[in-house]
Amino acid sequence: MAKSKAAGESGTVIIKKYANRRLYNTETSSYITLDLLSQMTREGREFVVLDAKSNEDITHNVLTQIIMDEEQRGKNMLPVNFLRQLISMYGDSMQSMVPQYLEQSMEAFRKNQQQFQEAMQGAFAGGPLAEIAKRNMEMFEAATTAFKAKGIPGFEAPASAPASEASAEKDDEIAQLKAQLASLNAKIEKLAP
Repeated sequence: MAKSKAAGESGTVIIKKYANRRLYNTETSSYITLDLLSQMTREGREFVVLDAKSNEDITHNVLTQIIMDEEQRGKNMLPVNFLRQLISMYGDSMQSMVPQYLEQSMEAFRKNQQQFQEAMQGAFAGGPLAEIAKRNMEMFEAATTAFKAKGIPGFEAPASAPASEASAEKDDEIAQLKAQLASLNAKIEKLAP
């Protein structure tokens, strides 16, 4: 995660925490909840939480509370083994190195995640996977036409239905499949950067 800016720098929202545990957003001049702070964090908004009485920076404590709340809601992201290992590091001679290591590890994870997402978007937007999907659809349409022409089972009119009715049903099915394909292609194009 990027280093947080000092309180008062432009772009950093100052949140005041009062004795009654209420959080006050000085930017919007309104009281907010931990859920809103969580949302701000996901959006990448920088904020500092200050104790209203002492002006002490308590951002760390509030972020830890947000994590605890998320974990209690059943959104467990921290494995028990990890938590045990983390707790065992308190008081250890290596304790001072753990925060920097965790921060660098998370930053590397975020970069890898972003690169993966960009690669997937590129693959579906005119990349090799888009070309393969296009060729597969062309082959599917050609095979369907060939099977229909050769009377392959499953591509011919059922015995109980008149030939013209069965042909109309198959045409409807093909039209539906083409519409679905067009919809999928549109979704793939939207993923393109």
